[in-house]
Amino acid sequence: MNATAERLSDREIGERLRLAREEAKKTQADAAGVIGAARTTVVAIEKGQRRIRIDELQKLAAAYGTSANAILRREAVQLNLAPQFRKLSESEDDAVESSSRLLNDLVSAELELENALGIHRERRYPPERPILPGDNRSVVAQAEADAQDLRDWLGIGPGPVGDIVSVLDLQLGIRVYLCPLNSKISGLFAYDDRAGACMLLNALHPRSRLMTTAAHELGHFISSRREPEVLTESSLFVSREERYANSFSRGFLTPSRAVRQRFQDITAGHSHLTRRHIILLAHAFGVAREAMVRRLEELGLARKGTWDWFQANGGITDEQARQVLGDLPQSHFPISETGTTLPPRLALLAGEAWKRGIYSEGQLLRLLHLDRYSVRALLDSAAAEEGEENDLVKLPR
Repeated sequence: MNATAERLSDREIGERLRLAREEAKKTQADAAGVIGAARTTVVAIEKGQRRIRIDELQKLAAAYGTSANAILRREAVQLNLAPQFRKLSESEDDAVESSSRLLNDLVSAELELENALGIHRERRYPPERPILPGDNRSVVAQAEADAQDLRDWLGIGPGPVGDIVSVLDLQLGIRVYLCPLNSKISGLFAYDDRAGACMLLNALHPRSRLMTTAAHELGHFISSRREPEVLTESSLFVSREERYANSFSRGFLTPSRAVRQRFQDITAGHSHLTRRHIILLAHAFGVAREAMVRRLEELGLARKGTWDWFQANGGITDEQARQVLGDLPQSHFPISETGTTLPPRLALLAGEAWKRGIYSEGQLLRLLHLDRYSVRALLDSAAAEEGEENDLVKLPR
């Protein structure tokens, strides 16, 4: 083995092999068959009690869809986020499986590049607030109070949250990725001691829905951050954790006092709640029109069943919103902010690692799970930027 490998203990290598095996959905018996040994041998290798031979390592790495170099590289990061999500679902779900694998790959790659470049990502996490004992009403009340406390802690003030992704990423230090996902997946949340809190949001969803998803996952971060979570279109808010996260989302994006104040301003002098009122309120807080009406119902500012009534009478359409607001603002995050090919920060890290000669094109291809054309385009962009570098724009250190 090379010098790099020697710096890893047998236990570290065994742990990395275990994670790679679980990621590949292989059993220890499968692994034993690959190297022609007994299952107990694989157990001993994974526990670091028996040193693996290089030929065994190469065979297992190939069977797990990785490489011996990736297993042995000191900076390499082996996370097991995907198996955590797998345990959430009683049945196999391809959409959840592929999304959790994507999150695992993105976080692993970003963390490895940070390690290689010597970058420490600062975390500015508020203390966790476990859900207290009590009935459903107390859970909702706690979520509302915790959401307001977080807004105060962040210094957001009483107004709407303009860009929740920036709040999560820049103010809290949570890793947030916007990528196209299966339409039924809204978002995923996970926590790892090395990577910290991580979120993957569906960039194909409208901005208003994405805001609600992000705030929902933020609720899980506040109350139970070490429990992975997947939010789908069919999620039922029946558990205490889900009920908390849903109420936290409403309290964070549409705080009671601010909504009441804005509602009074907009409906002053009017006798009925109209579509125009709802469109203006939803636009002001950056949430979906249904979410706005549900919030008004919850706060007693609209009668129960108001949203259902609008739905039964033609709904509230995008065209009606355009007539009120003019040309509608972009309903989705622009491509430059989403991970159509690679999240922007990850692309910057990869380009810098390549420019410094730490990673070759082939290593980045495997690390980023991209095709050669995409990696080549990424490196061409990094090379073009390098050609423009000048002492005048050199960053002070």
